[in-house]
Amino acid sequence: MVYVKSFRDLEVYKLSREVAEIIFNISKGFPVEERYSLTDQIRRSSRSVGAHIAEAWGKRKYELHFISKLTDADSEQLETQHWIDISEECKYIDSDTSISLLQKCESIGKMLQSMVDKSSTFCSK
Repeated sequence: MVYVKSFRDLEVYKLSREVAEIIFNISKGFPVEERYSLTDQIRRSSRSVGAHIAEAWGKRKYELHFISKLTDADSEQLETQHWIDISEECKYIDSDTSISLLQKCESIGKMLQSMVDKSSTFCSK
């Protein structure tokens, strides 16, 4: 991976940061009573996606650890999808916003799976 010098260069990382920022800004409008439940949960899970991608990058010397961290990132994006669904059901976000965020999360999931499938190209031998 000569062209990728850092996890920050990965498109999946950039998209995960974009989703986390959107969610952070949207969740500022959530009701105060959701502060320690939904708001914290959706912010935490969306931010964890990028954190796990960064950790995976640091584990490239160990392919199975690399894959494990990417799997953790995928789990967090799936959890984020759950909280997006809940946010829409509670009428905290509209359908268009939900659809857009879910599509971005699904793209992240596909990119992560592609990285898992091609893990040997990321990892040193």
